[in-house]
Amino acid sequence: MPRPRVHDLDRVLDVAERLVVEVGPERLTVRRLSAESGVPNGAIYHAFGSLPALRGRMWLRAADEFLNLQAELIDEALGAAPAPGVGAAVNAVVAAADAPARFAERRPTAARMLMTVRREQLLGPDLPEELADALLGLDRRLVSEVLCRLASALWGRRDGPSVEVITTCVVDLPTALLRRALSQITADGTVQITADVRGRLEAAVRAILDREPPRRGQADGPPLSAEDAPTSRPEGQG
Repeated sequence: MPRPRVHDLDRVLDVAERLVVEVGPERLTVRRLSAESGVPNGAIYHAFGSLPALRGRMWLRAADEFLNLQAELIDEALGAAPAPGVGAAVNAVVAAADAPARFAERRPTAARMLMTVRREQLLGPDLPEELADALLGLDRRLVSEVLCRLASALWGRRDGPSVEVITTCVVDLPTALLRRALSQITADGTVQITADVRGRLEAAVRAILDREPPRRGQADGPPLSAEDAPTSRPEGQG
């Protein structure tokens, strides 16, 4: 008997990302994905189980890659010192804010999907439980490895007000300044984010960090939980 054909599942997810960006999440169907990828409908269902599961796998793959890159950039900025100085901590926040632009250089279509498509448009109530758990795990990683870590490095705190300032720097500002460029589809599939825009993002982050967040008692600020935090994507909840 001939051996069954083995299909590249990453290739299928790459095509699914492109379709979501180009035609919209509501038009991503197994039939269309099969036609674009050359993989039979049955093989797609066999590999992923359902369209909601495929969407979940697609989103989780991109979000995990982005979060890994963001954590790597923070590691590089903070260095190996157990107690980095304020300058290194500020540089780490700047690096985390620039992560969407860096990710767009590496994976432009995935960056566009994460930045321009609301997670709720892709991941509905039909998402399999194991993928929902994995998604919650990514959100918790965002809180611990990015938001709380940066707040602790800067101010020795990880309460609500300090984490909210970090969220503004690494979620809200990149959304405001980078999303337009990421929304534009170029002929060669690349993303054009200018050095000027990235420089303005850095300047805005440094300006916000120049003012320390209020202390507990001066503003409401319980420690942040995964349920309250932005989701694991460049622009947060969207």
